[in-house]
Amino acid sequence: MNIAVLIKQVPDMDRVRFDSEKGLVDRTSAGVEINPFDLNALEAAVRIGETVESKVTAVTMGPPRGEESLREAVSRGADEGILLSDKFFGGADTKATSLTLASALKKLGPIDIIFAGEKTVDGDTGQVGAEVAEFLNIPHISYVDEILEVNEDYIKVVSDILDGRFIKKAHYPVLITVTKDVNVPRIPLFKNKMKARKAEFSVWGLNELKEFVNAEDVGLKGSPTKVKKIEVPKAVTRECRKEKENIDGFLDEIIAKLENLNIWEEA
Repeated sequence: MNIAVLIKQVPDMDRVRFDSEKGLVDRTSAGVEINPFDLNALEAAVRIGETVESKVTAVTMGPPRGEESLREAVSRGADEGILLSDKFFGGADTKATSLTLASALKKLGPIDIIFAGEKTVDGDTGQVGAEVAEFLNIPHISYVDEILEVNEDYIKVVSDILDGRFIKKAHYPVLITVTKDVNVPRIPLFKNKMKARKAEFSVWGLNELKEFVNAEDVGLKGSPTKVKKIEVPKAVTRECRKEKENIDGFLDEIIAKLENLNIWEEA
């Protein structure tokens, strides 16, 4: 069984800076890590590989330092990694990103299961997984929080959507996006980290994918949506006041303020 996992290297969102005028995230302003939801996707793939003979390939798109995320993926159980890196891929929106990833998956060859996180913490759209499946013209199951059965013919999962939990079964090939509730990602063992340090990865650019995609369809050129502006909301602080002496008067004051805000109404 061939399994691919889509992972993304994201900035530390607590420290990253934003260029509000250009509508861009300054990805050099903070450290990077694998998107947390993608770690759940990777763990799901590796667990299947431990019960069914499989090959797990991690795929990521980004600058050359994206190899760091592939190295971590190998330390967590992936067999190999592929980095999609090219100046033509820069500035891609979800559509262009999905098309590039789908093109790489076509080049990679027949794949039974593609795993992805439900969303990324830097974009939070939740669109890429489903869009990749559409470009590949294969079924997809979203918001999976439990994997019930995997065999050579199909996979059976539980999809948690709104107020319902649905058991879904799909034959291969299929793309599955998982939530953080599907598992707890493992901590890499030291020996696996040492193994990952020696790992070598394939780097594919536009030239390697030209059989499946054109230059005008990727990166900024292939992106129909543009971020015009980013607004970072100011931190909200609460006013606090302690009153020990005049409790009754303090309560009357609170009630008066609530009445002015149309929050309090006498019974």
